[in-house]
Amino acid sequence: MDSARAPRGLLPRPCRVLVLLNPRGGKGKALQLFHSRVQPLLDEAQVSFKLRLTERPNHARELVQAEELSRWDALAVMSGDGLMHEVVNGLMDRPDWETAIRKPLCTLPGGSGNALAASINHYAGFEQVTNEELLTNCTQLLCSRLLSPMNLLSLHTASGLHLYSVLSLAWGFVADVDLESEKYRRLGELRFTMGTFLRLATLRIYQGQLAYLPVESAISALPAASKQAQQQGPGDTHLVPLEEPVPSHWTVVPEQDFVLVLLLLHSHLGSELFAAPMGRCAAGVMHLFYVRAGVSRTMLLRLFLAMQKGKHLEYNCPYLVHVPVVAFRLEPKNHSGVFTVDGELMASEPVQGQVHPDYFWMVSGCGDPQQRPPPEEPL
Repeated sequence: MDSARAPRGLLPRPCRVLVLLNPRGGKGKALQLFHSRVQPLLDEAQVSFKLRLTERPNHARELVQAEELSRWDALAVMSGDGLMHEVVNGLMDRPDWETAIRKPLCTLPGGSGNALAASINHYAGFEQVTNEELLTNCTQLLCSRLLSPMNLLSLHTASGLHLYSVLSLAWGFVADVDLESEKYRRLGELRFTMGTFLRLATLRIYQGQLAYLPVESAISALPAASKQAQQQGPGDTHLVPLEEPVPSHWTVVPEQDFVLVLLLLHSHLGSELFAAPMGRCAAGVMHLFYVRAGVSRTMLLRLFLAMQKGKHLEYNCPYLVHVPVVAFRLEPKNHSGVFTVDGELMASEPVQGQVHPDYFWMVSGCGDPQQRPPPEEPL
């Protein structure tokens, strides 16, 4: 597709979109909702589309690895956050990854975890909504055609896995709730509320070593050439191999007993979990939240309930810490706890990562609120 068809940061009109839809996501109504809620708006806005249904885990990843991307102006993903994770990692797996990742993406909420869609909805200035209202808002953003650059988190594990995150990495309480609530998927977003109450009843402590590179230290210490071995992808210049100690200008958290650790690239952790009300991350920055052991069940419940409206930081809880960072390392002791990346399970092992600023384009509706330089022209 010739990128000259539209100005920088704007999809062309008419527009051709490949829609990848998971018919089993969330309450299992995504296909029905696409035809009733999404398709009429796309037709009106001259957005032509081809609909592909995913049939199994990693199917979307396989599809985008093999797709002739020049046929499309954008890729739309209708499911939960996990399918967007598949799509981005599929694009980064391609031999032409540097070009492929510039293809604009759109999230249409159709799963039980719709944090990325809720964040996009927030950036566009809409009120916090859920379900069909959130889907309608995100479809309208696609029809408006405006694009915005997004950060990308590159991750490396001790076993040699290299993957990318578009939303979050969670360890401890949040990851447990994410996975243990899978059995309540048909409840939609309520699954996370159910999982939270169940996990609070048997609160766990997770042991590990956490280190991070704060924004101010990253600015004062210019990165050198990447020492982190990798076959392709952007160079992770702030990282050293996991078997080496973190650089001296990093911060090592003295405590090693945690209730949760969360790296978050966006404002929301769910459509009703406004986890980062302090504003959209700057280019190349992500939120690090962690809760130290010692917090009471009552306080944790209050924080969770207040998070629905983004009021949890007003408690000034001494066990809850928030730091803007550009890189991190987390080493669980004895493989304790589980990790989730964009809501998807990952083995518990040492992991580290860094943010790459404004690395890909998404339909957003907000342009560029911080007036920062955009990435390369979208394709």
